[in-house]
This record gives sequence, structure tokens and C-alpha cells, in this order.
Amino acid sequence: MIAKLILRNKVYEVKPGMALVDALKKSDIVPESVIATRDGELITDDEILRPGDEIKLIAVISGG
Repeated sequence: MIAKLILRNKVYEVKPGMALVDALKKSDIVPESVIATRDGELITDDEILRPGDEIKLIAVISGG
């Protein structure tokens, strides 16, 4: 079973067992550009993805 990263209605399928930060990089998503949630709870970049996870990514707007 895979884990999914969901950003703006686009789904990226990744292997469970890897850290979120590695899954983001593998999917060409800049880790600093998103906030990740699992089941409505904020998770950190070093969180290990589990089979069946659906991680919702929220784009962070930054400016100066």
C-alpha cells in the first residue's frame, strides 16, 4: 500500500517508510514551501509516512 501527498488537488504517490521531507523532495516539492497535515493534525518533516497515509499539503505564501 502506498502513501499519498495531496497538494492543490494533485496527488503524489510515495513509498511508506520514508520521512516526509524525503517524500517531498522526491516529488519535486520544496519542503519549506508547504505545511503538512495528517488527519487534521500538523506533522513535521521528519515524520515517517505510513501505508495508506493521505498527507494534505498546504502551500505557504511568503513574501517580504
